[in-house]
Amino acid sequence: MKPRSDVVAFVLLAAVIAASCPARGAESSRLRVSWADNMLTIEATAGQPQVPGGKLLIHYLEAYCRPGSKERDWRETVIGHSTRLVSAAADGGEIALECRLADGVVVRHKIVAQSDCVDFQLVAHNPTQVASQAHWAQPCIRVGPFTSRQEETYLPLCFVLVDGKVTKLPTEPWAREARYVPGQVYCPAHVDRADVNPRPLSKIVPSHGLIGCFSSDAKWIMASAWQPYQELFQGVITCVHSDFRLGGLEPGQTKQIRGRVYVTRDDIASLVKRYERDFPEHLPPAKNR
Repeated sequence: MKPRSDVVAFVLLAAVIAASCPARGAESSRLRVSWADNMLTIEATAGQPQVPGGKLLIHYLEAYCRPGSKERDWRETVIGHSTRLVSAAADGGEIALECRLADGVVVRHKIVAQSDCVDFQLVAHNPTQVASQAHWAQPCIRVGPFTSRQEETYLPLCFVLVDGKVTKLPTEPWAREARYVPGQVYCPAHVDRADVNPRPLSKIVPSHGLIGCFSSDAKWIMASAWQPYQELFQGVITCVHSDFRLGGLEPGQTKQIRGRVYVTRDDIASLVKRYERDFPEHLPPAKNR
């Protein structure tokens, strides 16, 4: 029997995780992951320095979305989905999830905790005879406890990269008008500006796909990136997003997506260099040569 293409792709993705993140083990593992009620939890293992706020919560996943979302009612953009836990390692080092979309698409997630990052390897497959309009999806990272700030005060601890430089929010100019307010969306050059979150859309085009924030004591950094990515977003419930891109799936088509959440000590220059090694696709052509 010929193996299904989505299963083969998932196995191949799993094989490359070890090469992209430090090996998991008692000496190096600081983080652990768990998932319940659509919330992914990242926290420290026993005896290791605690993540600011004790743990990092991610609404995983908040939504799968159709294109043409910028000027449309949000309820018409979202594609219904359900997520189930497939497996979980007893030590919290690895979990597997499966999302089933209302249009038939199946997305498998392998999530591995490492010393100072969590690695995401996804395989999306459309087993139906109809093209899927699933163009992007939202992991919503709740950073209130990490920053020790509220909705009104956490913004200055957040950052994106503009012209290759770490740039704290609020960026200037700051967009204020949209179908839904407040918030700020940063749309990369490769994505149609009509296909992003219906929140205020910045005129600024990010140069990189990394978004993150500093802890209130400036000793820690949390940051996230995906390949491919759809948008960067500063939200309204003390959250930040690097939303990953699917771009739709034709009948029988399979796509691979990978992501990373970093939780590191405060060394922003080292983090940016590491991100650039992890996601060379995000770099301008001249820097990627």
